[in-house]
Amino acid sequence: MSEPTKPQRGIQALESTGALLEALVAAARPLPLNGLARDAGMAPAKAHPHLVSLQRAGLLSRDASGNFEAGALSLELGLMALQRLSPTGEAEPEILALAQATGLSAAMAVLGPVGPTVVRLEEAMRPQHVSLRIGTVLSLVNTAIGRTFAAFLPPAVLDGMLAQESVRMAGLGADGRAAKPPKDYDGRLADIRTHRLDTALSNPVPGIDTVAVPVFDHTGEVTLVLALMGSSGSFDTTPEGEPASALIAAAHRLSWRFGAVGRSLDDGSPDSAV
Repeated sequence: MSEPTKPQRGIQALESTGALLEALVAAARPLPLNGLARDAGMAPAKAHPHLVSLQRAGLLSRDASGNFEAGALSLELGLMALQRLSPTGEAEPEILALAQATGLSAAMAVLGPVGPTVVRLEEAMRPQHVSLRIGTVLSLVNTAIGRTFAAFLPPAVLDGMLAQESVRMAGLGADGRAAKPPKDYDGRLADIRTHRLDTALSNPVPGIDTVAVPVFDHTGEVTLVLALMGSSGSFDTTPEGEPASALIAAAHRLSWRFGAVGRSLDDGSPDSAV
């Protein structure tokens, strides 16, 4: 039998320093010495020399008010970590957890060259007639996932992409031509930017309801859209309902991991930046 693995020896002082960094990250804003020490669970006199060393190393800096914030080295390390992230890979466990927790089908889409494209689909345990498949390209006009992307696209980009509606699922009108946005389309997109959520009730797939939410990255742009789908009337599609709440929570966790910790999560502007 192999011997039990011995815990690796660490440096206790550095672990105390780490507690200060964790407290600053948890606060998500610059903090004064007393507040930072309090949140890290140590006396200001003990915290001060750690903070001085962190400043010297470039991990922390101080703003004009004397509050501690991330330093140049912290920013460089954060950007390096963000560059190594795979949004779809990071979102995979969330999709699985959403499907298991809600009993609904869960999907993830990215904005591909032709439009919003499904890249992951976890089917519900109970059979449902969901016509989505991996690789399906969705309408920017007639689907909740597509409208959620459209709401955060620059107007010029959206106009250009709308010209390709005919190649997307539900992108054709009754006359067989590319569907034109309805008169209330701009208002619908504004509502999505405000509420960070859209629904499609038995449309474009009869008998299937969808709730979709955006996931933002560190630039403030939508990097993914997550969605839950189920038989019409079988689940609560309101923003206050449990499925939407679970979806929103998952989107916030992923947005945080992708660096969207500022206005991009708060103000609903298509060109918000962190």
